[in-house]
Amino acid sequence: MKKTNNSYVIGIGLVATLGGLLFGYDTAVISGTVKSLEHIFDIQGFWLGATVSSVLIGCIIGGIVSGWFANKFGRRNSLMIAAVLFFTSSYLAGHPEFLFFERMSGEAGSGSMNILLTFNFYRVFGGVGVGLASAICPMYIAEVAPANIRGRMVSFNQFAIIFGMLVVYFVNYFIVFGQPDAWVFDIGWRRMFWSEMYPAGLFFFLLFFVPKTPRYLVLSGNPVEAERVLAKIEGAEKAKQTLAQIVESLKQKTEKVTAYGWKVLLVGILLSFFQQAIGINVVLYYAPRIFEGLGFGTDAAMAQTVIMGFVNIVFTVVAILTVDKWGRKPLLIIGSIGMAIGMFAIGTMAYLNIIGIATLIFIVVYTASFMMSWGPICWVLISEIFPNTIRGKAIAIAVAAQWTANFLVSSTFPALESFSMTFTYSLYGVMSLISIIFVWKMVPETKGKTLEEMAKLWRK
Repeated sequence: MKKTNNSYVIGIGLVATLGGLLFGYDTAVISGTVKSLEHIFDIQGFWLGATVSSVLIGCIIGGIVSGWFANKFGRRNSLMIAAVLFFTSSYLAGHPEFLFFERMSGEAGSGSMNILLTFNFYRVFGGVGVGLASAICPMYIAEVAPANIRGRMVSFNQFAIIFGMLVVYFVNYFIVFGQPDAWVFDIGWRRMFWSEMYPAGLFFFLLFFVPKTPRYLVLSGNPVEAERVLAKIEGAEKAKQTLAQIVESLKQKTEKVTAYGWKVLLVGILLSFFQQAIGINVVLYYAPRIFEGLGFGTDAAMAQTVIMGFVNIVFTVVAILTVDKWGRKPLLIIGSIGMAIGMFAIGTMAYLNIIGIATLIFIVVYTASFMMSWGPICWVLISEIFPNTIRGKAIAIAVAAQWTANFLVSSTFPALESFSMTFTYSLYGVMSLISIIFVWKMVPETKGKTLEEMAKLWRK
């Protein structure tokens, strides 16, 4: 019997994870532009938080419609649509005033409210692409990867997300390095957004060379093509067995999303909720601002952000190497403990007005704990816990819940931070502790199970 063609699976998986890279790139690019946007549009407080978080409104929309897109156009074609959205919105966000036949000068307050609203619309537009990619990339990978390497493959999507963030941190840093503020306010922030057009175009091009997923092909009435793809992945003999299991699980092509009870949906929604409620995207989106607020200079803050990016990469690799050995639940619980320690320590130091290297260390402890656990493992579980007949719809609900929680946490951070940094970070620490109880009591272990076994698991 021919063994799994790992090189082929990894090849198509790498193409799919470009969607994850763009997910990270698009959501993190704003971190380098916050100071410029604050200066040009003369905004702070609510409007600054809303502008930084506006992309998340699109992410919610993209998450909601992702199930419909995945079932209507297929997983691969939906990713192509996401690539087009990434490309278009990155250009428009860097040139939001072109519809108004004027050009902002980069001087303080030179951006009108109309242009600000238009900028936010373009960010929402791009956010739809992020929402689609965030749901469909792990879905695509999970549906082509064999059970024994599925956890690692889906976790690699998280690696791509973090790598995309690290890349954009470097891009932003080198764009502003050695440049005066006047140039950054006028040109620099635009180039940060425009830089996303290159990976978006590459992603769209490479998607022509990957197959549609076997499970979607069976759903759309093309089992012959599904078997051909499966044969390339795991050999002809194994492909027939896998195809038979897929066909059996899909005898009823469409089921109500509640066909397996409410618990499976609740678990998916709460996984998404806790991944955001523990505060990770506050650290990612506002990283330079946080470091500046803790006493580091602007250049130092950007450099600290790059250091964090490397830490994120290293500990995401830890998750990739352990998820199919240790299982999903142990990693989530270990990560929650580390995040709670990090957040409570940061809150305590804020209360005692202790600023220095210790603060950076505990931020690293927190982010490292997240990256080896909730960062990748949440996406692994969301991509695999739902039975085949409800996967598209159920993932859409879970991802929409995730982006809604993301928006609420990110948009409220500036107000919470101004109220009390100690309270804010302690709140995220409390959510980390609650997440431990949730994982222990409600989340099933899916290590080594096929996607077709999920129906049996939830039927019980």
